[in-house]
Amino acid sequence: MPEQVTLRPVREDDLPLLRTLTQDPEATGEFEQYGWYAPRLFQRSWQENGLISADGGNLMVVRGDDVLGAVSWRRHDTAPASHCWALGIGLFPRARGHGDGTQAHRLIVRHLFEHTTIHRIEAATETGNIAEQKALERAGFTREGVLRGIRWRAGAWRDEVLYSILRTDPPA
Repeated sequence: MPEQVTLRPVREDDLPLLRTLTQDPEATGEFEQYGWYAPRLFQRSWQENGLISADGGNLMVVRGDDVLGAVSWRRHDTAPASHCWALGIGLFPRARGHGDGTQAHRLIVRHLFEHTTIHRIEAATETGNIAEQKALERAGFTREGVLRGIRWRAGAWRDEVLYSILRTDPPA
């Protein structure tokens, strides 16, 4: 029986992998290539808080010792007295298309609902990223609508589809 996908805290030796996953055009994939930016971003946050804080964090997606990618969450203020988590995920090309992303979404949702008081988690992806939309839906997220012209990538404004899952939704 193959090992299950799990999440674990980022280790210092993961920092180059995170940089590759977010900056290398061959690793990011079509929908996450934003050019090169903030090359020491992960190192600074690692030194400051180990990439987990009250306002967000990063965890590695792994199967045994094999790093498949990473998930992230950040605080998204929704009103003066409320906020939700906004999720992100990046998988290396070899890990895409096998259900690992769906499992990683389920795991991070479970983790955040078990360890924070948050009621809502959202995720957005470009309208053309059908694979991510299917992964979110299989993980129990509800499609809420299209955010027009919200993301600048590859020289053009792009539309995104917004998804959410609430603490009160049935588990996927």
